[in-house]
Amino acid sequence: MSTSEKPTMSRRTILQAAAVGATVIDPALRSVVYAAGSDAPEKTEVKIGFIPLTDCASVVMASVLGLDQKYGVKIIPTKEASWAGVRDKLVNGELDFAHVLYGLVYGVHLGIGGPKKDMAVLATLNHNGQAITLSKKLAEKGAVDGAGLAKLMASEKREYTFAQTFPTGTHAMWLYYWLAANGINPLSDAKVITVPPPQMVANMRVGNMDGYCVGEPWNHRAIIDGIGITAATTQDIWKDHPEKVLGTTGDFVKKYPNTARAVTAAILEAGKWIDAGLVNKNKMAETIADKSYVNTSVDAINQRILGRYQNGLGKTWDDPNHMKFYNDGAVNFPYLSDGMWFLTQHKRWGLLKDHPDYLAVAKQVNQVEIYKQAAAATKTPVPKDLMRSSKLMDGVVWDGKDPKKYADSFKVKA
Repeated sequence: MSTSEKPTMSRRTILQAAAVGATVIDPALRSVVYAAGSDAPEKTEVKIGFIPLTDCASVVMASVLGLDQKYGVKIIPTKEASWAGVRDKLVNGELDFAHVLYGLVYGVHLGIGGPKKDMAVLATLNHNGQAITLSKKLAEKGAVDGAGLAKLMASEKREYTFAQTFPTGTHAMWLYYWLAANGINPLSDAKVITVPPPQMVANMRVGNMDGYCVGEPWNHRAIIDGIGITAATTQDIWKDHPEKVLGTTGDFVKKYPNTARAVTAAILEAGKWIDAGLVNKNKMAETIADKSYVNTSVDAINQRILGRYQNGLGKTWDDPNHMKFYNDGAVNFPYLSDGMWFLTQHKRWGLLKDHPDYLAVAKQVNQVEIYKQAAAATKTPVPKDLMRSSKLMDGVVWDGKDPKKYADSFKVKA
């Protein structure tokens, strides 16, 4: 073992001990989890792909804390370079599961943004905690928020370039929604490019884009490095929005339902552990900052997971709607309306030519029954309704009741 590996290994041992202490295994639960025969995981070692982002934390911590072992599986987190790479490896079976963009899973299921393959969402991994960063150069000209950006783009005509992380993904949809709410059509008034999350800061540094939407820590990192400012958080766009999911293929769920349940349970437990308090959040930040995971400084991660925000221009605030991984189970339920929302935006921006059967697609993708079983194993509360209602930044309410009407209702669209 090299000296650089030693601290990580000892930290892993310490964290496992802490986790075992924190989660006393109910003997009745143990017998359910390790039941011989039909309940046992069919596949006991699984590869879960992740992108270096703060919200990969519950996948990483489920492995590092040994919570996976409690459910009879071994999670091997594998670091991936881009969302397109995650998509390809999920589709071809190199990865069993992934920490993945909600909208990417739906895009693949419908054959937009990649080859068509039946996909599955097992749980939502986090709410909130992404942001829109604008370059320091733009901020110096008054573009410190959406209104300021719209004003600058109207007065100083040129091609403005913005980056998102995958064409059907969450960051593209947050970016488009925010620009459109400020009267900027992302398709006709700007140029939008795709950049993998860990490359955002470097690309902004050399002037490849004016702004981007990405997950943390790459917004806070731009502030630390003095090259960007936070113009908006995604929780300002939609409070408690769905973000990353635990995704796999429809085939995997059919073939290995018990494995899918066990992995979902382990990750629910990890989310619960992270959200349990300050000490755990700090331990998580120290763990995932490591070069084998997010590969950044702990201070780039640990402020915003506690809701301590700064915009890079001297403004600081405490945000109660910061990134959550569990929040008493409110985060993780795979609401059908959450999946349907991404489809409405895919239709709005011309990624889908026709209206899909919104509800039918969400029922195919979101594995509500498997989730409920994992929730029972982890004592996670489950909501009564498969839909939820939210008011977005422009005052428009989304409740999943009339997705076709909602998708067609926007003034700014493709």
